[in-house]
Amino acid sequence: FSFRKLWAFTGPGFLMSIAYLDPGNIESDLQSGAVAGFKLLWVLLLATVIGLLLQRLAARLGVVTGLHLAEVCNRQYHKFPRIILWLMVELAIIGSDMQEVIGSAIAINLLSVGKIPLWGGVLITIADTFVFLFLDKYGLRKLEAFFGLLITIMALTFGYEYITVKPNQQKVLQGLFIPYCKGCGTPQLEQAVGIVGAVIMPHNMYLHSALVKSRQVDRSNKRQVREANKYFFIESCIALFVSFIINIFVVTVFAEAFFNKTNADVNQVCANSSSPHSSLFPNNNETLEVDIYKGGVVLGCYFGPAALYIWAIGILAAGQSSTMTGTYSGQFVMEGFLNLRWSRFARVLLTRSIAVTPTLFVAIFQDVEHLTGMNDFLNVLMSLQLPFALIPVLTFTSLPSVMHDFANGL
Repeated sequence: FSFRKLWAFTGPGFLMSIAYLDPGNIESDLQSGAVAGFKLLWVLLLATVIGLLLQRLAARLGVVTGLHLAEVCNRQYHKFPRIILWLMVELAIIGSDMQEVIGSAIAINLLSVGKIPLWGGVLITIADTFVFLFLDKYGLRKLEAFFGLLITIMALTFGYEYITVKPNQQKVLQGLFIPYCKGCGTPQLEQAVGIVGAVIMPHNMYLHSALVKSRQVDRSNKRQVREANKYFFIESCIALFVSFIINIFVVTVFAEAFFNKTNADVNQVCANSSSPHSSLFPNNNETLEVDIYKGGVVLGCYFGPAALYIWAIGILAAGQSSTMTGTYSGQFVMEGFLNLRWSRFARVLLTRSIAVTPTLFVAIFQDVEHLTGMNDFLNVLMSLQLPFALIPVLTFTSLPSVMHDFANGL
């Protein structure tokens, strides 16, 4: 083992892990904590472990064949299934892009104390992608370092919330390692399914299999291929462990502070703290429902304005970091399935326009609750798209004709 070699292979796994930290994930985390307390942490743990295994297969496919998943699909499938797969993956990418736009717009609105309306935040997110394209010109390693910085910001901001709220550590451990949900019903089941859909992103398989090609590996040398597989797997383990810890921070903060709370409880606390957002919570005994926006507000009411602004910075980092991974995924998928080589600028312009248009209409003509309701729908969409990525990656990595001596036995 060599730390120097690990450092040389470090980058693709952390770019891939950003999909485990996008705004859709954060919303799923906070809702599972508020609805089920600590009881669904084991679902998050298992989903992350399964995600790691699938990412390992996707990375191995790229390392061994020198082709990413979309390129292998293009070679192995006939035209009809190939087009269906491409359309499904594009739908997942656009859905993910919409979540990034929604999360960033809400974060900008919170940070500006409502002075920048939601539709203004949506318009700002149109420009930010092109900033990342500008950074991309300075080389992949510098871009990887920048996204490492954004992941660090998320760890610090959500870690601050964790330290401030001080969740019960015994309940955290029980929730993680006891796969049981006492007293759970339909709402908790919906959150459990949502966690799986939010954590395991379908287009991430295509992304990871392409990112590993950025490292030079002599594929005629089996020792070098095994070595690359080993270090990419170690890096993926580290990256997904970091993302898992950040997700734990969010779930446990809302489980500790807002599980079984009513609207009246929050309304009273917000009124006492002179929060301008207390009208968000009607003075009734219905169970509190939170989303990315309301989550920041209730944190501000209970733990001071600093908690609200730090939360918003974390959400903004999540939205911005996942923007570029969606851009990369779209480029690799289009080139692989269609052999169509667009400039990254044109590709971003197309997908971002498709993602921004419905989001902008909702932001202009509806309120923030409809915007976050769209986020819930998109998490369900991700769950439905999952088989269209899993079936190819599981199939190809078990075929000796594709993987040669590195085919998956199971």
